[in-house]
Amino acid sequence: MNLQPDIDRAATQLRGKTPQEVLTWALGNYEKISLASSFGAEDVTLIDMIAKIKPDAHVFTLDTGRLNAETYDVIAKVQQKYPQLNLRIMFPQAEAVEPMVSAKGINLFYDSVENRKQCCYIRKVEPLGRATKGLDAWITGLRRDQTANRSTMEAVELDSDRNIAKINPLIDWTNEDVWQYIHQNEVPYNALHDQNFPSIGCAPCTRAVEAGEDLRAGRWWWEMSNQECGLHVSSDGTLVRAKG
Repeated sequence: MNLQPDIDRAATQLRGKTPQEVLTWALGNYEKISLASSFGAEDVTLIDMIAKIKPDAHVFTLDTGRLNAETYDVIAKVQQKYPQLNLRIMFPQAEAVEPMVSAKGINLFYDSVENRKQCCYIRKVEPLGRATKGLDAWITGLRRDQTANRSTMEAVELDSDRNIAKINPLIDWTNEDVWQYIHQNEVPYNALHDQNFPSIGCAPCTRAVEAGEDLRAGRWWWEMSNQECGLHVSSDGTLVRAKG
């Protein structure tokens, strides 16, 4: 089924709309829809917005087994604040993790880009595939100003690998917009953000950033130019986004 024409119309219709308007549209148009949350600033913002529209909405998160303690802490706080939320925690397959670590070491990702991509695939990309299986759409916290790769994305895209809609309600927001919302609405957030961690992933692959550095500079910093783990990259190596 070719979803592209409908996606293109929706992207045009929702251009310039508020995140709440995009979420209301998405939750009303897709029965099987879930927010993908890493419990970073953008994602807890979306959780608060979604909970005010549909308190029992579905959310999934990827527990890679290498997360910071502060990430688990904010997950617990979010569950306490939004008890009706349907949270699904996805784990990597032990039968894939164990031979990888046995053959290449616990911190294999520092040795080569190939190893890092293998680790990201096993711990993040494959579980994402299971989490999105059967969905009509998934929601992300992507913003245009996060990386150059994301600068042309729309509020609604076609995830061409999965042939489902990908909803990006915060696409027009800035980092300042996100934090203003968090403080005004008293949204729980990861304590690492207060320690100069603007973007938080696995503990070994995330560091604090220095003044003047790019907000994504703390992710896979030893690779210098790599800013994507594969969650938002298509099978052909391009960013998963609407074509045309």
